[in-house]
Amino acid sequence: MQVFSNHRFAIGLPPGHRFPMPKYELLRNAVQAVCPDLAITEAGPASDGELALVHTPAYIEAVVRGTLPAAAQREIGFPWSERMVERSRRSVGATVAAARAALAQPGGGVACHLAGGTHHAYADKGSGYCVFNDVAVAARLMQAEVFRRSRHRDRTLRVWVIDLDVHQGNGTAAIFRDDPSVFTLSLHGARNFPFRKEPGDLDVDLPDGCADAEYLAALDTALDQAWARLAAAGTPGLAFYLAGADPHEGDRLGRLKLSDAGLAERDRRVFDFLRARRVPVAVTMAGGYGRDIATTVAVQLRTVQLAQAAWQAWQALQPSQSAPSLQGGSPG
Repeated sequence: MQVFSNHRFAIGLPPGHRFPMPKYELLRNAVQAVCPDLAITEAGPASDGELALVHTPAYIEAVVRGTLPAAAQREIGFPWSERMVERSRRSVGATVAAARAALAQPGGGVACHLAGGTHHAYADKGSGYCVFNDVAVAARLMQAEVFRRSRHRDRTLRVWVIDLDVHQGNGTAAIFRDDPSVFTLSLHGARNFPFRKEPGDLDVDLPDGCADAEYLAALDTALDQAWARLAAAGTPGLAFYLAGADPHEGDRLGRLKLSDAGLAERDRRVFDFLRARRVPVAVTMAGGYGRDIATTVAVQLRTVQLAQAAWQAWQALQPSQSAPSLQGGSPG
């Protein structure tokens, strides 16, 4: 399984800042130690042209030049620096690389980015520690690449975003609101940030204190409902899974009560569901704000281990059973 990381591009934050920037290097080191057979690759940055598949030119320019209004920079939550710009580009680039790897044949199926999931970024603004929307850009770019390489120009790569971060992916929902080729599913805390939700294709609001049994039942129902709607329009050729660690009971910002075992079962069910339907998946880590940063790293490490197990199961598939590669897409 291919794994991508850009931990070297962490940005320095003021003392007391709530964002746990060290988790990316800690996760990369944990994966290297526990899964030594996984090669971790540093992905390149997304270009302005790639970002412009989703983001407005004016917003890209303001981010790159550091000319965002102070209020807009505060909404992102990071102080501006050239390092912030480079990290944001590389976060998108690594999700793009994971999507390509998941689609590649032979041996595709599952690939991981050890960060990403910046789902609060809109086309024209950032928010909630998200500068550029990595999943949205990767989805658009994969659709363009499939279209360019396909002999069937009446086909579109259909994309399924499965967002299981505890916070609703408002930016992603807004970006794809009028696009039937991308289906957004989100399970999130009803009373958590963002406090004004953007309507996605399927949103499941969960109450504070939601624990394993209730969560997993809601997940099963949502996956079945989403698949029924997807299949009616044309099954997806690629999924993005935002495997947030923040539904965990030890998270400072999550307000849900999933246990270690519950989150592992969540991941397992998503991977099994997609593999059974031959949908390749690019996995991003999304949020995680554990009271103890080691808790977040352990949750995300387990996600990578379960992704690797899912990838190994993909390898048992005959080539004729595998999902379409970049040579084609699913029916439009």
